[in-house]
Amino acid sequence: MVPQHDNEIPILAIMGHPNAGKSSVVATLTENDRIDIDKRAGTTTSSDGYPVIIDGRTIMAFIDTPGFQNPSDILEWFQAHADERDLAGAFLAMHGDDPLFSHDCALLRPVADGAGIILVVDGSKRIKEKDRTEMELLRLTGRPRMAILNNLTTTDKHMASWQDALNKSFNAVREFNAHRATYAERIALLGALKTIDQRWEPRLDQTIRAFEDDWERRMEQSAGSIVELMRAALVYKVTRLIKVTDIDSDREREAIKDKLSAAFQNGLRKLEADARQQIRANFRHNVWDMPPDSILSRDLFSDEVERALGLTQRKLALAGAAAGAATGGAIDLGFGFVTLGAAALIGAATGGVIGVLGGAALAKVDMQRTLGVERFTIGPVTNPRFPFILLDRVILYCAQAMNWSHGRKAADEHAANRVPDKKLKKKRGYTNSLSADDHKTLAKFFAAARTGRQNPHEAAARAIIRQILRDLSYNGVDNRLHP
Repeated sequence: MVPQHDNEIPILAIMGHPNAGKSSVVATLTENDRIDIDKRAGTTTSSDGYPVIIDGRTIMAFIDTPGFQNPSDILEWFQAHADERDLAGAFLAMHGDDPLFSHDCALLRPVADGAGIILVVDGSKRIKEKDRTEMELLRLTGRPRMAILNNLTTTDKHMASWQDALNKSFNAVREFNAHRATYAERIALLGALKTIDQRWEPRLDQTIRAFEDDWERRMEQSAGSIVELMRAALVYKVTRLIKVTDIDSDREREAIKDKLSAAFQNGLRKLEADARQQIRANFRHNVWDMPPDSILSRDLFSDEVERALGLTQRKLALAGAAAGAATGGAIDLGFGFVTLGAAALIGAATGGVIGVLGGAALAKVDMQRTLGVERFTIGPVTNPRFPFILLDRVILYCAQAMNWSHGRKAADEHAANRVPDKKLKKKRGYTNSLSADDHKTLAKFFAAARTGRQNPHEAAARAIIRQILRDLSYNGVDNRLHP
């Protein structure tokens, strides 16, 4: 329930036709993707309240209302009772128990209780006389009001007419696509609400600050999840102990290695999936199905992912050289570039190629025989390309989570992040566009992470990731992954 007559928080009644996108607007502004956004006309008979809660405190609330059923009759009544100080309250007092006006009274009740008004219209459709009637009667309520042009199509020939009509009846008019709205656009809409009533400014300033502080916290938490994923993935190993008597031939030994290889890859996939779940929960997504042709839906070790993400060979070599210079003789342990160090000589035999990425094995297979037991160990990752690919994937997922509107239908396909074709000539992730200094910093972080010891480059790497997320948060997902 939403508190009424609460002077501490802004309360806004969302009005409009069911097919104009008002429920999508509510879902987007409240980050509640469980709201039914496919309501048919006439199915909603009451006003549903959706508070916005941050740190256990309600900072504002939206009320999703049913559509007008008798706007012409209400306007006529309003005009006949123009001397009433509170037209909405007076209408409720006279018609609150009349079943003919049950929907209309449910719509007007929040207004009578002091809520502001946001009218949502579909700007792709022609204005009808009923629309003009509703605009006028909402004007007569005298409540602070804003109109949102929620154009969900590419048709804009009616937008100018809507602007002209709405400007006559509303304190502010904004274009806002609830299916595509970024965080920055949501904040801009909340900022625009201050213009509809100067008395709301202090409350809305507090509300916006709460949103901004909460968003910064979420980005920091997401950067932490990404760093933790990279740490876990770069020290990950799979070990199996097999009795020598259970291995009759080299063919069986190869079969064991194949099973361990599959387990190793599955373990890395699970680490990525766990990080995704943390990020998804962080941005409050419950209903979100990735399009099947998204780069994020493809297997982590697929050719498509390898072609699209990570660094080019030249940039990878430069970053690797920096990591080698930073870690010296420990580079074999730190990043996967083979040296003559003793680390490469551990075990009775070393070999195996699993998850080939860019022509190099994903990890080494180590086999040791002691006391009648063969110990098979796969990992950690030695492929220098893989950490950048994994980082690109999780950043891309985070960008999607930040900018995927809660009012968007889960079945909708996102225009970005689709699998590129085989003629891809340039990387389309985020890491490849970073500066050479950032590449070197990340490479050093990966190298140190792989040792499992304290990482002196973690803070710098986290700062790079956090800045990427901040840029994506305010600018939205770009088109770098369009096919």
